[in-house]
Amino acid sequence: MPVQGHIPAPALHLVRVSKRLYMNRTQFSITPWLLLMPAMVLLIAFTHYPAVATIWHSFFSTPKGATPSVFVGMENYALMADDPVFWRALFNNLWFALGTIPVSIALAIMMALWVNDKLLGRGLLRLAYFTPTVLPMIAVANIWLFFYTPQYGLLEQLTNALGLPSHNWLGNPDTVLGCMMVVAIWKEAGFFMIFYLAALQQISPVLAEAAGLEGASRWQYFWKVQFPLLMPTTLFVLINALINSFRLVDHIVVMTKGGPDNASSLLLYYIYEVGFSFWDSSYAAALTVVLLMMLAVIAFVKFRILDRRTHYQ
Repeated sequence: MPVQGHIPAPALHLVRVSKRLYMNRTQFSITPWLLLMPAMVLLIAFTHYPAVATIWHSFFSTPKGATPSVFVGMENYALMADDPVFWRALFNNLWFALGTIPVSIALAIMMALWVNDKLLGRGLLRLAYFTPTVLPMIAVANIWLFFYTPQYGLLEQLTNALGLPSHNWLGNPDTVLGCMMVVAIWKEAGFFMIFYLAALQQISPVLAEAAGLEGASRWQYFWKVQFPLLMPTTLFVLINALINSFRLVDHIVVMTKGGPDNASSLLLYYIYEVGFSFWDSSYAAALTVVLLMMLAVIAFVKFRILDRRTHYQ
């Protein structure tokens, strides 16, 4: 007969096991959060909090001297609707994205297919394609600024050698945006090539052998086999190319400063100009909110449409 108040040995063992399991479960549930905490703190401090603060600030006026900031509601957004420079910058940015994204991705795929084959000097060719990516943006802008400079630039030397008239490439509203597109494509195509090259190297060579036995041409093998398998990479590259096309500032500051007559002004450069040249931080915050909303909607649509056609290995 057990003594009253005394816990039997089997029951005591079960209590100890339960306590140990509870402590282990608690430890396992806390450990992942502790590991994620540094990244979460940085993400909240430098991404989520600035975004929320920007949205909040867009509903207030810009403090000027002794005049404090006051709540103005949707006034900044109403001013945006009547701002011709904003619509010009938005129109330029849409054309810029439409002209750079498809060309950059097409060039990246072609370069990746080429350097993925067994070629003499393949490593040097890959390095040559990737070199523009590692160059600083300011350096790239200055290189192309020399190319486009009237009278003594590289393009002027070529046109003079061909007997063509001189042309101010960056000073003409009809050509300045196209010139900026060329710079962006030259800078980004090699970067996107790395992702496609890595994806191509993950495709089993057995598929190429099977396609060869079936009599498929090189184009048929690419279109029917390789390109569908590259869709996850294409989706990733598309999102990055979209973001890059709307965050270009460095090249414009160095090469054109948005001119002539806002012909090369893009949306993020206009936000920079409003915020740091005109010191209208509340209106710049409203412009930033519109830019973020546009990127979010476009990215969501892309994921909804392309993800259904994406084959994940």
